[in-house]
Amino acid sequence: MGLIKAVLKSASSVISDTWKDYFVCDSLDNDTLMTRGVKKGGSKSDEVITNGSGIVVQDGQCALIVDEGQILEVAAEPGSYTFDTTKSPSVFDGGFAGIRNSFAEMVERFTFNGETAKNQRVYYVNTKEIHGNLFGTATPIPFRIVDPSIGLDLTSSIRCNGEYTFRIVNPLLFYKNVASNVSSRYDKAELSSTMKAELLTALQPALAKISAMGVRYSEVPAHTFDLVDSINETLERKWGELRGMQVVSLNLNSLSLSKEDESYIKELQLAAVNRNQDMREATLAAARAQSLKDAAKNPNGAANAFFGINMAENAGGGYAAAAASNRPANTNSWTCSCGETSTGNFCPKCGQPKPVSSYCPQCGKPTSGGNFCPHCGSKLG
Repeated sequence: MGLIKAVLKSASSVISDTWKDYFVCDSLDNDTLMTRGVKKGGSKSDEVITNGSGIVVQDGQCALIVDEGQILEVAAEPGSYTFDTTKSPSVFDGGFAGIRNSFAEMVERFTFNGETAKNQRVYYVNTKEIHGNLFGTATPIPFRIVDPSIGLDLTSSIRCNGEYTFRIVNPLLFYKNVASNVSSRYDKAELSSTMKAELLTALQPALAKISAMGVRYSEVPAHTFDLVDSINETLERKWGELRGMQVVSLNLNSLSLSKEDESYIKELQLAAVNRNQDMREATLAAARAQSLKDAAKNPNGAANAFFGINMAENAGGGYAAAAASNRPANTNSWTCSCGETSTGNFCPKCGQPKPVSSYCPQCGKPTSGGNFCPHCGSKLG
């Protein structure tokens, strides 16, 4: 038994004139994963495929000819085919990985004895990308947050929701292990809850790999391709090898931490910023300015508010003085004969030039400090 590819137009009138019986499946919607082919023609029995019958396969479909529950033929390439009982089993895999190997394993389990078939059917498997599969975390997923810049290594938990798409990449495995010999059709709803639970389970190690890369939780949506690869790697055994399915894409609508962890991380980030002396003093100045504004609006009188501000500043004066004392001294400063301190080449008070401290070893002319001679450009020191 085998299929022979026929060169025919898709018009039903031409098909009906060419074959006595033929099987078709006009369309497969997004909710239908597999359906039984509709038989057209004069044959009375719907359970027998007569010799010379036609099989029509549209884009996004894979036709399976089944005899007593065993797959006889596969046609995953769009076109028209003639069923010939005198030919050896044939496979038109349409480029789907693993179909030929799976078919070879299955066909070894039974032989053809030339007996009249008792129950033959044509099933059409939907090979298009299936959209609209929503998911959301019922409980938080552990996520490690690492940020060496602020010394953070925190095991937190995140919640997320979104949508994923999948595709049937091996129709033979899907028929054998999932849909089997259904009477009419197999819908996505029959498998969606199981798929959602397994996807969320696979999402945990996928997020763990992302966090190990040092990716911040807010940047996870930018690494969806890495997530898909990791999820498929985890689901390979259940989805790939067992059901012939694969995740195609995944979109995250939102991803959030608990309020406590998010507040804690912000505090650490602010503390890290204030390690810089200039940023610390700017933060203090901004806080003081805001305090003055708030004090001016105090309904009980600004005097008491300003008194409180002064007390706070006196209490923090030691810290400000310590910060000032830790500020590195300007090594280029000098004191003029008039008593003014300056960091430039001339006194800002009386205009006297900076005292000559050395002479250039190359040109012998006086210099006023610096790394290079102002006259010949030679390096000093």
